[in-house]
Amino acid sequence: MDNTADTIAAIATGTGGAVTVIRISGPDALHVSNSFWHGRKKLSTENRRTMLLGKCKSRDGLFSEQAIAVYFPSPNSYTGEDTVEIQCHGGTLVSRKVLELCLGSGARQANPGEFTFRAFMNGKIDLTQAEGVAEIISAESSMALNLAERQAGGIIGRTVREIRSALVFVLSECESRLDFGEENLDWTSTDDLNDRLNESSAKIGSLLKYKTEGAVLREGIRIVIAGKPNVGKSSMLNLLLGYDRAIVTPLPGTTRDTVEEHAVIRNIPVRLIDTAGIRDADDLIENKGIERSLSSIKQAQLVLWILDPCSELPAEIETMKKHLRNRDSSIAVWNKTDLVKDPSSLPDTGIDTVKVSVEKNTGIEELLDVIEKKAWGHPHTEEPELAVSSRHASLLEEAAEAIPGAVSNIIGQNWELAAVHLRSAISSLGKITGEDASPDILDDIFSRFCIGK
Repeated sequence: MDNTADTIAAIATGTGGAVTVIRISGPDALHVSNSFWHGRKKLSTENRRTMLLGKCKSRDGLFSEQAIAVYFPSPNSYTGEDTVEIQCHGGTLVSRKVLELCLGSGARQANPGEFTFRAFMNGKIDLTQAEGVAEIISAESSMALNLAERQAGGIIGRTVREIRSALVFVLSECESRLDFGEENLDWTSTDDLNDRLNESSAKIGSLLKYKTEGAVLREGIRIVIAGKPNVGKSSMLNLLLGYDRAIVTPLPGTTRDTVEEHAVIRNIPVRLIDTAGIRDADDLIENKGIERSLSSIKQAQLVLWILDPCSELPAEIETMKKHLRNRDSSIAVWNKTDLVKDPSSLPDTGIDTVKVSVEKNTGIEELLDVIEKKAWGHPHTEEPELAVSSRHASLLEEAAEAIPGAVSNIIGQNWELAAVHLRSAISSLGKITGEDASPDILDDIFSRFCIGK
């Protein structure tokens, strides 16, 4: 994607819609488009940003498709380059043929994320905004979408640049003292310099405060539903999904393999995994399923262990404790409480416990409350203004770790050592916004985009 001299083209919309958009961007976008799109007027600067009706025609005349074309001249386009967008009828064949006209007229097929990469390279957006664009597309909950839209709007980038600017000011003071130490200049006091650094450190801490939210909303969590046979695991899966996904029968061992589905619980993207009942079994196939169940429990970020209050209670709890790897990321769920005379008399499980009846749909809101608390790691009452990604968090932590070294060396007037720590922090922050990002980082980020974005 380093070759930004080429004119690129790609289908910019998903398949199956009523209308398809083909995007063309680059120095020859206008020439490429006018080679096959024909209307009453040619696309030109005189009719820029105007929707024109015409036809996309092949040179041999065998293909002709009515289409709308819009020309966006540089720098006022998504990519910052000359850009043309062709709107034609939806359908895989039609859009493919129009794209072939683009490629046959001198454009090349765009790589994944190449339009957004060019927007970044041309200064239209910073790297955090580019990531926000990708997260808008992949958002699985309304909260994730809201945060992605704010990130694409630049909220994280602006905050990081403010912090970086403050550190650059302090670095310039340190370097000027090294270069002009003999001069009687009006230096900023060391107290003021360290106040700026401490304020920057506090701002970094505010950004890191919501790194858990960022990880949860972007990556989701794996929730495994486990327990002995016939305790209601598949019924719980169906209830949380809102539709019948797993087969439910009164016979123990109905589920013999893991059943996985995506869902959104309280704005949290989750992957729900129903597992085979854990017991001693002679059946080869069932034993394979049990092995997968145990493996899923080890990989889970949260385990819902379903318990049957109508069974032998000490054995029920003992089996649970035997297989739970991390009790802090587990919830004991007494199901079928409608069959118990006094649910409050059920024994303590030693971990967070909820009493429900899937059959009667009772206790479910309390279960969702506990799932939500476990997912966030703390009480979560409102949507955060922003939530940094794991990449941002790692770089922010690097910057935060460098600042105390700068503070101590400024106090001791060790300007050269202070400058070393400051450069490290500034570099880490620059990698977030893209000012100091290496080609490898950029390739890794933009390769995750879909073609056409």
